[in-house]
Amino acid sequence: MTRHIESLEALKTLVGEHLGYSEYMTIDQDRVQLFADATGDQQWIHTDPERAKAQSPFGGPIAHGYLTLSLGPVLLPQIFSVGGVAMGVNYGANKVRFMAPVPVGAKLRAGVKVLAVDDIAGGAQVTIETTIETEGSSKPSCVAEVIFRYYAG
Repeated sequence: MTRHIESLEALKTLVGEHLGYSEYMTIDQDRVQLFADATGDQQWIHTDPERAKAQSPFGGPIAHGYLTLSLGPVLLPQIFSVGGVAMGVNYGANKVRFMAPVPVGAKLRAGVKVLAVDDIAGGAQVTIETTIETEGSSKPSCVAEVIFRYYAG
């Protein structure tokens, strides 16, 4: 269930707080192939299930790390929304780590912790720690400090 935060000012009071988790989503081979086609990264550990099963140390194909990271726009709105915002833009990332592979067929979810909310002209720069977990894995698949700029409406 999405947690609605009334305003950027209200978001400031949540620095240091974990906002919750998204629903799980399954990563299928079609999504991995579409990402490979979009990025040109056709490495066989992602796109050749038979070879990946026979030759990779992962026992089958895995999702691209950047595919995992790019799922933020799908998963984060399931966790929180902020009122009084006309638009938001990706501003970058301070740190990204891919700590465990995501096997094709696995289920992922994201968790979010608010790290900082800083005033900028017309809005706020928000830094969140996004942790993407693979169901059943002992460590996260991706941990990223992601920065957004939200502009007041």
